[in-house]
Amino acid sequence: MTQIALDATANAATASRRGASPDSRNSVNVQTLIDEQPMSAYQYLVLFLCFSILALDGFDTAIIGYVAPALVSKWGIARSALAPVMSAALFGLAFGAMLAGPSADRFGRKPVLIISSMFFAIFSLLTAYAGSIESMAILRFLTGLGLGAAMPNAVTLMAELAPAKRRSLVVNAVYVGFPLGAAAGGIISAGLIPHFGWESVFILGGVLPLLFVPVMALYLPESASYMAARNYPAASIRKVMQRICKRDLSHVARFTSDAAEVTSKPGQSALGLILSRRYVVATLMLWSTYFMGLLIFYLLTSWMPLMMKDAGFSLEKAALVSALFPLGGGIGTLVGGLLMDRFSPARVLASVYVVAAVLLVAVGQSMGNVGLFATLVFLAGIMVTGAQASLPALAAPIYPTQGRATGIAWMLGIGRTGGILGALAGGVLLGMKLPFSQILALLAIPALLAMTALLVLSVKAPKGDSPTSK
Repeated sequence: MTQIALDATANAATASRRGASPDSRNSVNVQTLIDEQPMSAYQYLVLFLCFSILALDGFDTAIIGYVAPALVSKWGIARSALAPVMSAALFGLAFGAMLAGPSADRFGRKPVLIISSMFFAIFSLLTAYAGSIESMAILRFLTGLGLGAAMPNAVTLMAELAPAKRRSLVVNAVYVGFPLGAAAGGIISAGLIPHFGWESVFILGGVLPLLFVPVMALYLPESASYMAARNYPAASIRKVMQRICKRDLSHVARFTSDAAEVTSKPGQSALGLILSRRYVVATLMLWSTYFMGLLIFYLLTSWMPLMMKDAGFSLEKAALVSALFPLGGGIGTLVGGLLMDRFSPARVLASVYVVAAVLLVAVGQSMGNVGLFATLVFLAGIMVTGAQASLPALAAPIYPTQGRATGIAWMLGIGRTGGILGALAGGVLLGMKLPFSQILALLAIPALLAMTALLVLSVKAPKGDSPTSK
């Protein structure tokens, strides 16, 4: 007899003793069933699709930093004048994430993901035709709304379709798409801009996601845990679960989720849930950590090419070396996922931020040696970007199904204010003519603050939740 049959028999017997209705018999918890199975080909397909969405997201998010030197040259403006453009998308990312999380917890992960991808694709295309700082800032803000909505829903969808024992690695593998997409932006920009102008980068950033939308609509499923929590028809849930488990589930009359195990006030919103007494400390620590990490990430990805150009690097070399920072995050994210599945995830990431602080200082001291400088930029990217990309995997199991998209999205949204501050602070620091080495040394401070928040999380997370202890 299969495990499902055993579970169904046990459930039926329990229901009979309790006098439950026949519909409550032969019920299966979707997450338990997913956890019992090895990763199927269908789950790997969903992983690839979510990875691709985040790669497109990362490309469109980071390209403004790579086209900035060309804009300064073509428009004849001061570098500091680009600060509103640099930060506009980040404001959009913040608002988009905070709107999309509750929307996905209400309407589903898949529809919000598709709509948000179409949104950022269209406005990325339109950015290519911006003729002023003001119009570009507006278009980058609108692009950011879609970018901010897409990321948390792709991560949430994959987290809910992944087995618990491999969730951190699987979610991190999805998130690798973002730094790789950001790194690809630097490499592609270096090739496109000299021949086709800065506009070509934004056109590519719009066309690619538009072409990908039909693929998402055809192959992406809705989250089975979400459907079970929202009492979707068993047939809809069964269709997804049979593709994951590759077995007949026609005997299952009802699918359940872990959401039923969470006690919440009647009519409580998803935001109210993540800020309730049980979750508020974990929520605040996640927000703080994401804030600090994005402050570092966006200051460097937005301004490093200009800082390097000022330090004597050519435009092409500045773009290529800057691309090493997000590129290194791909390795850090995968290694981080493996370690988080085996050890205390919060403490693993706290340790990473300590190493990141040391490396950031070291990068600033190596400007005279291009090879060493590039190597240290890559290593710093492994730590900073890898730790940042691992935070959604840390957050996903903390929250129940009915608040998970909101919990992840608001962490991303509130944390984006750190990215906004980083983008604005880069312009201020350049205006103050601070040496690159001093700017990097200052960035060690938020890395150490992120470490502190993670250590608090490791102690204060809701009891029994897996992200902080193994």
